Amino acid sequence: MVHDQRSALSSYVNNLLSKGRTVFTADDARNELGVEHGAFLDAAGRLQRRQALLSPRQGFYVIVPPQYASWGAPPPSWFIDPLMRYEKAPYYVGLLKAAELHGATHQAVMEFQVITSKRMAEIRTGRSLLTFYYRKELETVSQGIIHRKTDTGSMQMSSPSLTALDILRYPQASGGLDNVATVLSDLGEKIEADQLATLSKSFEKPIVQRLGHLLDRLGYQAAADGMFATLDARGSYRWVDLDRKEARDPDFAPEPVARDDRWRVVVHRHPELDE
Repeated sequence: MVHDQRSALSSYVNNLLSKGRTVFTADDARNELGVEHGAFLDAAGRLQRRQALLSPRQGFYVIVPPQYASWGAPPPSWFIDPLMRYEKAPYYVGLLKAAELHGATHQAVMEFQVITSKRMAEIRTGRSLLTFYYRKELETVSQGIIHRKTDTGSMQMSSPSLTALDILRYPQASGGLDNVATVLSDLGEKIEADQLATLSKSFEKPIVQRLGHLLDRLGYQAAADGMFATLDARGSYRWVDLDRKEARDPDFAPEPVARDDRWRVVVHRHPELDE
């Protein structure tokens, strides 16, 4: 009987794959197969040990197609959208991963980075690491969230404008000031000035100031002009250090090498771009 249940789940999984589906929930499978919870878990556990199935969240399963057996999982883009719907968590793929998808390819991104309004722990799926960064209100940046087709459907991700703001907002995910500047040098031509200006209203002033300074320095002043007008309309803003690490440890920061009067940014070191 147990063998029959395992075979039934294998057939169910293969049938989903034949239809181009790579995810299912425990409830979906149990209802389709008419099995008890314990029997389903036993069958699913066998497939997981055979590395034909993985469960990034309790009750949510991802099928591992044969071509990805050596990876241990299909690409996260195949299942991130149904996973986040299962979690009932608004989200978008962002930061360096979004930058890479927009063509910023100076270096490979080791994490699949997701911004969401739900606090979630990182997930390891085969060779991939999904990391989640929290933003309380995703509705405020909805203008910068776009849909991107994937091999199995679609996913939500940040536009170049939103990506630019986010890599300044989440420095721990962005690889440091040099890497941020390198990414912006690749993204600059794709940034929509009007969208950037609108989105900047939902970001802290120091983030806007740092991004504006970097865009100006990289030759994308036209992209930043609208954002500057929006910043100016928000009222006064204080001087800030370009590098947030230096802002935290002012006693150990080197002497300033420049002061940007337009954005009120103090520069202790100009960033170096990767070649």
